[in-house]
Amino acid sequence: MNKYLSLGFIFAFSLLLNKSDVLAQNKKSNDSLNLIINNIKSHDTLKIIARAAYGELNQIYRYGYWDSISNTCDKVLKKNPSKKIKLTLLKKQASAISNLGVISSHKGDLEKTLTYFEKGLDIYTKMEDLLGVAEQLTNIGTIKNKLGQAANALEYLNKAYAIHESLNNKRGVAYTLSRIGSTYSNQNENDQALKKYEESLTIFRQIKDEEGIGDCLANMANIYKNYGDLNIDENEVKTRAKKALEYYFESLSIYEKLDRKHTIAIILNNIGSVYNTLGDPTCNLTREECIKKGIEVSIIYAEQSLKLREELGDINGSLNTTINLGIAYFKLKNYVKAESYAKKGLKTAQHYKLPIEIRNASALMTNIFERKGDYMNALKMYKLQILMGDSINNENNQKATAKQEARFEYEKQKAVDDAEHDKEIAIEQEAKEKQTILTYATAGGLGLVGIFLLVVFNRLKVTRKQKNIIEEQKTEVEKQKTVVELAHTELEEKNKEITDSIQYAKRIQNAILPPNKVVKEYLQESFIYYKPKDIVAGDFYWLEHSEGKVLFAAADCTGHGVPGAMVSVVCNNGLNRSVREYGLTDPGKILDKTREIVVEEFEKSEDEVKDGMDIALCSLEGNTLKYAGAHNPLWVIRDGELLETKANKQPIGQFDNPEPYTTHTLELEKGDSLYIFSDGYADQFGGEKGKKLKTANFKQLLLSIHKESMDKQKQLIDEAFEKWKGNLEQLDDVCVIGVKI
Repeated sequence: MNKYLSLGFIFAFSLLLNKSDVLAQNKKSNDSLNLIINNIKSHDTLKIIARAAYGELNQIYRYGYWDSISNTCDKVLKKNPSKKIKLTLLKKQASAISNLGVISSHKGDLEKTLTYFEKGLDIYTKMEDLLGVAEQLTNIGTIKNKLGQAANALEYLNKAYAIHESLNNKRGVAYTLSRIGSTYSNQNENDQALKKYEESLTIFRQIKDEEGIGDCLANMANIYKNYGDLNIDENEVKTRAKKALEYYFESLSIYEKLDRKHTIAIILNNIGSVYNTLGDPTCNLTREECIKKGIEVSIIYAEQSLKLREELGDINGSLNTTINLGIAYFKLKNYVKAESYAKKGLKTAQHYKLPIEIRNASALMTNIFERKGDYMNALKMYKLQILMGDSINNENNQKATAKQEARFEYEKQKAVDDAEHDKEIAIEQEAKEKQTILTYATAGGLGLVGIFLLVVFNRLKVTRKQKNIIEEQKTEVEKQKTVVELAHTELEEKNKEITDSIQYAKRIQNAILPPNKVVKEYLQESFIYYKPKDIVAGDFYWLEHSEGKVLFAAADCTGHGVPGAMVSVVCNNGLNRSVREYGLTDPGKILDKTREIVVEEFEKSEDEVKDGMDIALCSLEGNTLKYAGAHNPLWVIRDGELLETKANKQPIGQFDNPEPYTTHTLELEKGDSLYIFSDGYADQFGGEKGKKLKTANFKQLLLSIHKESMDKQKQLIDEAFEKWKGNLEQLDDVCVIGVKI
């Protein structure tokens, strides 16, 4: 590589690595890049780097632009460049392919998007580029989520999260948490989604990532816009609407500053959706008049969004806004315009095979046909709506993927076997040809005997030489085999040492758990269902007796396995100190003091530690129950009805703007059953379709068995869990505590 090419690489890379400086002097940077791109003497590799830098700098989202860069990389790679240049080209190609995936996503072609991201993942994997691998896993998980494949999406996103954690890549961790939150949101797991968004937002604010902050705010606004059952009082509706709009407008301000037109269009659409769904929160007229006013305002924002999305060629976004406009006009009883937008939306959604959008458009068409009295078409649209609703979470295509992978492995092995067979035929053919030559030589007469002997002697020399080479190779193979066996033995010993250490850690963790004898002494009618995912766990249960009160808790610390167990020891110690050292018995005050102790412990580390725990903590004195919780609620079943007391939405650990935990007091009655638990039971995937058990099903299970004895309930809870889980892996630690009065 000549001096000018080296300087060019340095310049191009400096543009890519210092984008903040580049953005401040766009014209100068563009001019410099154009000099490289348009100079016929520029090296092909340098041109590729410069074009990629130019595309990223100017946010070019044209299919042909990035496809050209990818194809040029292919051509240069075929010339077998040096290892360093090859690595550079592969990185640029993977980046170009990722951009092609983004463009396909904007066009609504999610299957094609998935193909590009999987191809990018393959390239980053071959390069052993962990950061690139994690980014592509996140992209794939995001698209799987959009296609309605929640469990598959979470599998990819959790892998990405683990890699970003291992690299201490805070932005990657925060972004992946946000995508996990979106997956929970699509499954209507709003509490889980909001929890993930809050964790993500905390990190983005710490690293001052404006784009990440804007994304989290918009996602949290989505939760408040769609949260739960809307059959609630007017004040609650207005509170949610105001909260959603507050987050949306803050996010919009950030993205306008960053000039992110695609995202601006999304937020404008969502602002319109808030007004459409929840009405105008500033309106002081009647509820009906406020709703009508909100719908009229929503149309203004939706039309702004649609115009911007159509200018950008964002087919998927235009589709969502089109359906929203149809819904708005339907609510205003303008059925002609509503049907026009609904038909347009349904046609586009069916063309691009988008199940969520087909469901939404067909639901709107069902209502329109009912209003018109066209019940045949209304029924047809209703059936389509139900079919799409069922298919959103249907992951049968995973089986097809497994078959495809099996077929790929079969074809790969078949190719190897065919190659070996061809080699054997070639060797056999060569032997036959030698035999023919030998036969002709013999028949040629004694005159050729000398030549024949000479040939034989020469072949013997070659054979001897080959034999020596084979013997040397055999010796080397034996040496390598010995090294491998030694390494394997050493690995087994290390594994045994690690397993023994974890088993000892289990003994230590078991030592901090209250013995069953002590639990039964203070809570005679009770059970504790405790099922760690690994040998040691992040979940734990806790019990203390102080001033005539029985204090007990079910806790869920960050993570599971060894990391979770280490956090559980710190949190358990915090609970013990709060009661034993500070003499506290009020659940809310115990949690306040425990949070203070846990944060102080983790602040001693030079590294930033964001771990902590969710917990449900009870104090029982006679029939008086006091409860406080961090994320985890309390359920009481009385006369066949389940009464829920909700927890504070903040963990025991670092949290922006923490508030004191609330202590709730309940007077229990004889025969009441109370339950506290971690989220591991309800979050377990299983059943016929591999879905989550979910909180609603967990409630139904407890309602169906609450009249049984506590020991019988524990048995039934375990049997139900194992049956639901089936052959799937346990997702998280599980802890459920039940007490009967």
